[in-house]
Amino acid sequence: MKATDVSDPDYFHKVVDCQWACPAHTPVPEYIRLIAHGRHADAYMINWKSNVFPGILGRTCDRPCEPACRRGRVEKDPVAICRLKRVAADNKGDIADRLPKGPFPRNGKRVACIGAGPASLTVARDLTPLGYEVVVFDGDARAGGMIRSQIPKFRLPESVIDEEVGYIVDLGVETRLGSYVSSLRSVLAEGFDAVFVGCGAPRGRDLDVPGRKEAAANIHIGIDWLASVSFGHVEKIGRRVVVLGGGNTAMDCCRTARRLGGEDVKVIVRSGFEEMKASPWEKEDAMAEGIPIMNFLVPKSFTHEGGRLTGVVFEKVAPKFDDKGRRSLVPTGEPDLHVACDDVLVAIGQENAFPWIERDAGVEFDRWGLPVLGEKTFQSTNPKVFFGGDAAFGPKNIIWAVAHGHEAAISIDRFLRGEDVAARPPPMTTLVSQKMGIHEWAYDNDISNELRQKVPHAAPDIALRDIKVEVELGFDQKLAWAEAQRCLNCDVQTVFTPKLCIECDACVDICPMDCITFTENGEEEDLRRRLMAPALNLAQDLYVAEGLKTGRAMIKDEDVCLHCGLCAERCPTGAWDMRKFYLEMTQAGQGCRTR
Repeated sequence: MKATDVSDPDYFHKVVDCQWACPAHTPVPEYIRLIAHGRHADAYMINWKSNVFPGILGRTCDRPCEPACRRGRVEKDPVAICRLKRVAADNKGDIADRLPKGPFPRNGKRVACIGAGPASLTVARDLTPLGYEVVVFDGDARAGGMIRSQIPKFRLPESVIDEEVGYIVDLGVETRLGSYVSSLRSVLAEGFDAVFVGCGAPRGRDLDVPGRKEAAANIHIGIDWLASVSFGHVEKIGRRVVVLGGGNTAMDCCRTARRLGGEDVKVIVRSGFEEMKASPWEKEDAMAEGIPIMNFLVPKSFTHEGGRLTGVVFEKVAPKFDDKGRRSLVPTGEPDLHVACDDVLVAIGQENAFPWIERDAGVEFDRWGLPVLGEKTFQSTNPKVFFGGDAAFGPKNIIWAVAHGHEAAISIDRFLRGEDVAARPPPMTTLVSQKMGIHEWAYDNDISNELRQKVPHAAPDIALRDIKVEVELGFDQKLAWAEAQRCLNCDVQTVFTPKLCIECDACVDICPMDCITFTENGEEEDLRRRLMAPALNLAQDLYVAEGLKTGRAMIKDEDVCLHCGLCAERCPTGAWDMRKFYLEMTQAGQGCRTR
């Protein structure tokens, strides 16, 4: 294998698994350490620069960082990264003096953002301080998009939305709210130099089965119903409610229904429990509120009487796998199941809808109705028009929308400056030794054996009584400190200098994970199998260092290293060092412009 180039930003970035997995590449270990030190405002600002909505995401993120967390490789539960983000937001105090201050000198360029959701707001935040006049359009009366309309208040209080959306609007962003855009051509005719489309995936999928039309009055599309609840248009629901679907929207629907009068609420899914798209904690929260989840049932028809819904008929199915491992659902042959109900909430998915984009406006769409875009640039076939969030590649989540917004802002800035839109700026990185003495480090390298802390919840009788009572109460500072200690500091890297090594094997002897091996180099497949402990996770790299006096190579399995620093403490020559790697993604502005 070739010797590892540790100057490549992606090498150590990939070792920081949580940051690598985050679509916005938030420096997770850095802000967790700051929380442990009580520096909540500093931790918040690291998040704000990267993911824009720390208080919102600290309650609602899909947490792609947590399955990647290194802690999950040595015990069951990863670090509660998302909940620690909320700790920074809840305890930050007044950070107004840390935010960019407008008004900013104008550069003469105007950018329209269609939709006031997380993707558009990210674009507005990145471009406004650069001098662009950004105008955000939305049909709703208040900014926030799906953050405000589809996430129930018992998960995300309105005050948090108002605060973090306000930070962006207060930069000098013009908002045209309550102003539905019905024509892309008319927006372009206003003289905008670029248009960003961040309107989400606003159409919920319907279910076309017998009885749908006859019982329509009591069958509701999930995302539309949640929006109606959010804006106060719906305040009650029937006593018996069936929710169709297995995603996070379905979990929000069933828990909302419980708070609006639903006494007998069931979630019914065609897939298995483990295959549901809902996050595990969302399913747990729903079941904790007395909502059963019934699986492997496919809706066949709605029953009705005199125009009134009476129930849903389901066919029982079971999974069947072919010789290639592909799964299909086949009827079991058992009698159909009739579930009586007063209302049905259909939450089986969302679709993109662009009726307002004229098909002769230069924006091409693929056969699924999605815009044809540059995968990294988010630029459409009309060079002035960019997309992001759910509007770009279909429904995902808030953190992906933020990541899209950052990338689109870079593209728009480069486009309007006449530069190559496809060029992506490298990140800013540092690699600094943590050595303070022979056995002292500038970071806490003790490995905590604490199990994941449980977040306090409001009492069920209180939470179910009021739809605006926040259920998760968040960590207090004591719990936050204990949870922060579980972080393995995987951004503090083990860096090896071959010319200092005397091959005494002291590091090999002391390593608790057997991840260091001195051996003859070879092809990767062979090498992975003859290390001290076979390196079987191909998704993580091997650290290969050559130049040793015996001609052997040092091989370290990055997958299982705990970053404990014992190798560096034991090394008599200083060949091993612990160096903090910090990576910050470059956003729109001077850092991404051609000099």
